[in-house]
Amino acid sequence: MDAYGFDYILIDCPPSLNILTVNAMVAAHAMIVPLQSEFFALEGLSQLMLTIREVRQTANKSLRIAGVVLTMYDRRNNLSQQVEADARENLGGLVFTTVIPRNVRLSEAPSYAMPALTYDSQSAGSQAYRKLALELMAKDKISMRKVS
Repeated sequence: MDAYGFDYILIDCPPSLNILTVNAMVAAHAMIVPLQSEFFALEGLSQLMLTIREVRQTANKSLRIAGVVLTMYDRRNNLSQQVEADARENLGGLVFTTVIPRNVRLSEAPSYAMPALTYDSQSAGSQAYRKLALELMAKDKISMRKVS
């Protein structure tokens, strides 16, 4: 827990590398990188990694990647499976086990100005985000044990 009484503070940024995203990187201790399960997302990931390296060198030496999460994943789609295989091969343990499925209820929630977990807490997408949170917390506990 930090000085303000929070274990985690999430800063959700738009899917673009702009000043808002860079400022969030400067303020953060760690980041979760969403990777859309589509071909061009892998190319965008390399640009993001370059930006992270620049932020580390200039403004936030302690910034780390907590993990990469595959999003909009469709198990029936060969492309999703190929993106997953490529990501796991190239990034190894950095890729979370949990994947966020393509889910209509997740897509609908913002149009009602509601978080997905509130809009439909039982949807496959909401359940996946809960599972991701548990995985992140478990990963943090393991890394904290290694530090102490």
